[in-house]
Order: sequence, then C-alpha cells, then structure tokens
Amino acid sequence: MHPKTLARKAAQFALTKKAQDVILMDLRKLTSMTDFFVVCSADSDTQVKAIADEVLDKMKRTGVSAWHNEGYGSLNWVLLDYVDVVVHIFRKDVRRFYNLEKLWGDALLESVEDDTGPAPVNAPRSAPVRKRTAKGQTTV
Repeated sequence: MHPKTLARKAAQFALTKKAQDVILMDLRKLTSMTDFFVVCSADSDTQVKAIADEVLDKMKRTGVSAWHNEGYGSLNWVLLDYVDVVVHIFRKDVRRFYNLEKLWGDALLESVEDDTGPAPVNAPRSAPVRKRTAKGQTTV
C-alpha cells in the first residue's frame, strides 16, 4: 500500500474514535526515517487509548501491522510506527508542548476531516486545493 494511502487510512480510523485536529505531515523531502506523520489529539488518556487501539486493530484488518508502538504506559502520547507512516496520538496539552508541526515546520500539512477527505490546513472548503507548509509557503 502506498504510504500516503496508508496515512489517510490511519487518519480516518482515528477519526472514528473522535480524534481531533487530525493532520498528515508529508516528510518525504525532509527525512529518510519515514514518509508521513499522522498527528491527532484527544481529550483524555482514555480517548488516546481508544484511538490507538482502533488504529492498530483496523490497520491490522487491512493487512498492515505496526512495526513498533510505544506510550501505552502513560497514554499522554502514543506512537504507532508503520515504518513509512508514524501515527502520533496526543493528549491536547502534550501536543501543544511538543508541537511537532513547528518542529517539522517545512513539512507539507493536510488537515483530515471525517468522510470529507484531506483539506488544506487553514483554507476554506470552497477554496482551490492548496497545500501549505507550516512556514506559510503555499503550493497549488
């Protein structure tokens, strides 16, 4: 499965458990460690666990198993590593603290919404499809 397709599937699975602020970060031009991050937030450690469990279960049902996972002990930040895609599930306050979007500021970001597919970050739905980097550079 293509990494971008895998990332979108993981994002959609997270949304089924009410993940918030779901984004895809395209890292292909920035690093060789992975192609995409899927980053999302949850209100509580219980929700972090529910989202992580859902992503792990649904991905496995599609024939893709995680190579590694961590963070189940504290449930502040669970990381699911699928090699080409890494899913980060944060409690909201922890996500603000680590701020991966700023750390990987040159990555292209796409917001993902339930059943509507990816949309450019900070762009209205009716606008032409554009992708933005965290530093404000826009590409069509």
